[in-house]
Formats: sequence, C-alpha cells, structure tokens
Amino acid sequence: MKKISGPQFAKKATMPTRNMRGFSLLEMMIVVCIGLIMAAITFISLQPALKDGRVNNAYDTALSQMRTARERAVSERTRYIVSFGTTVPPLAIGQPVPTDQWSVATWVWRKAVPPNPDPPPTWVSTIELPNDILFQTVAGLPAAAPDGFGAGHVALDFDQGVGAGGLNYVMFMPDGSVHDELQNYNSGILYMARSNDLYSSRAITVWGVTGRIRGWRLVQAPAFKWMEQ
Repeated sequence: MKKISGPQFAKKATMPTRNMRGFSLLEMMIVVCIGLIMAAITFISLQPALKDGRVNNAYDTALSQMRTARERAVSERTRYIVSFGTTVPPLAIGQPVPTDQWSVATWVWRKAVPPNPDPPPTWVSTIELPNDILFQTVAGLPAAAPDGFGAGHVALDFDQGVGAGGLNYVMFMPDGSVHDELQNYNSGILYMARSNDLYSSRAITVWGVTGRIRGWRLVQAPAFKWMEQ
C-alpha cells in the first residue's frame, strides 16, 4: 500500500465534502420572501391598533385640555376658554386663528378690577388633532346621545338648551361651572371620529352647572351604544 504524505495529503484532507456546502441563491431568495410576507402580515394586522391609537390620542388630548382648563380656572381664580375649530368665539376676536380647521385652542380671559374693562383674551396654546381625526359626526350614531345632549348630528354642540345651541367653545369659571359669553350655563357635547369609520367615534360632554366633564366611546354590544370611558 502506498503511503500518502506531505503536500498531497494536506490538499486531499482539506477538500470539501457533500456535507460542507452553503445556501444556494434560490434558498436565500425563498427565505427573504418568507420574511417579507411575514412582515407584511404583521404590518396589516397592526393597522387597526395603530388607527385606534390615533383616535384615542385625539380624544385624550381634547379631554385633558378641558379638564386642565377647568382646574386652572378654579386654582387661579380666573376664567379659561377652550375653543374647538377655527370659528373664534366673540370674546377672542382679534386673537390669532389656528390655520388647521380642526385644531384645539385655549384662551385665558382675566377679569380686570372695575371700572377698568376686561383685557382681551390671552392666547395660551394650540393643539392639532391627528390628520385623520376630525371633530365630526358619522352616520349611524345611536339616537340616544351621551348625557342626552343633542341628537348626534352636530359635532360641536355646546350651549344646550340656550338659543339654538351649536357653540364651539366653553368658558370655565372660578367656581368650576361652565358659561357662555352671556353668562348662561353652558352644557354640551363634542364628537370626534375618523371619516366613514363609525367605530372610531368618541364624545365628550360638559355639564354647565357643575363643570363635570365626561368622556364616551362607541361600543357594539350587540348594537352600537355609548359607554363612559
């Protein structure tokens, strides 16, 4: 038997075997395609959660803005106005108007010592809603509106029971109550939703006498109804 040694042996020992091969291009392409498909499925499945998160963010923003305004009105012994949309209430004439039609703005109206006139409202902040959420009502809302305010047809419907209603602002007083510009108690409701998405509807109600603020979410059990959130 001939003995193999030296360089010839080393060369033969390092030659690849059938069990020492990498992935082919086809196999790598298959793995990449499977990964892309799984990523697409994950993205699609997350869309409802992402949309629900945006409407909840809009709802939380408006709700917290109103509650903060009431708290500051009581603690600072002054009057705070929260106005929704671009139609500025009479007390805020001459103040900057938000460029976004569906923005939230807050003004402070500080009472001067008589006989001096009240100073003009002071601009505090503007908060824009997510671009797919509007102050609006969507067809199909329940006939029973939250707290019995309105019929679910007007998105910004404050000053319930006073004149024609439909005001777009509330004014929180130092005693915690809510008034309009004529010192009437200002109860009402606002709605927000994504266009053509009934399930995304949210609502906020305000009681003029007490200043109580409540948030509502539309649920289906089995028919759509409002539930306090």
